[in-house]
Amino acid sequence: MTAPKSDGAVLRRVFANVPAGVIAICADTGTERIGMAASTFVPVSLDPPLVAFCVQNTSTTWPRLAARDRLGISVLSSTQDTAARALAAKSGDRFSGIDTETHEDGALFVRGCPVWLDVSVDRQVPAGDHAIVVMAVHDHFVHDTDTDVDPIVFHRSEFRRLAS
Repeated sequence: MTAPKSDGAVLRRVFANVPAGVIAICADTGTERIGMAASTFVPVSLDPPLVAFCVQNTSTTWPRLAARDRLGISVLSSTQDTAARALAAKSGDRFSGIDTETHEDGALFVRGCPVWLDVSVDRQVPAGDHAIVVMAVHDHFVHDTDTDVDPIVFHRSEFRRLAS
């Protein structure tokens, strides 16, 4: 299969028009918290329970996370655009102002999210300038609240809220 001839900037605009949920992928090593944001998250399988996301091959955070036995995936809520930006930052304290919870296996979660998944890396598949990371789900948590907690959506290079 040959790739279509396309201008990278045009293709980036095309991809930006596909809305996507935003997740935080985090771990606590006991001495530091490591985390990143991703907007390519998808449920994959119910049996066995698997999810996936894509990560740039140039990421310096992902290899540190991939080395951990357990990771926490937090589906970010519509009120957590600041957390999404902080976790996507190239430098600085990514957890500044973010309330987190660590489970004993090292999975780190962002509080206030509608869904948490305790996962481990199942496999990584090379995919161009990214890798597709398939993750096994070991535990999951849906947080019931008095009001519905909507996810945040990344669309046209901005964090957006779903319309009511």
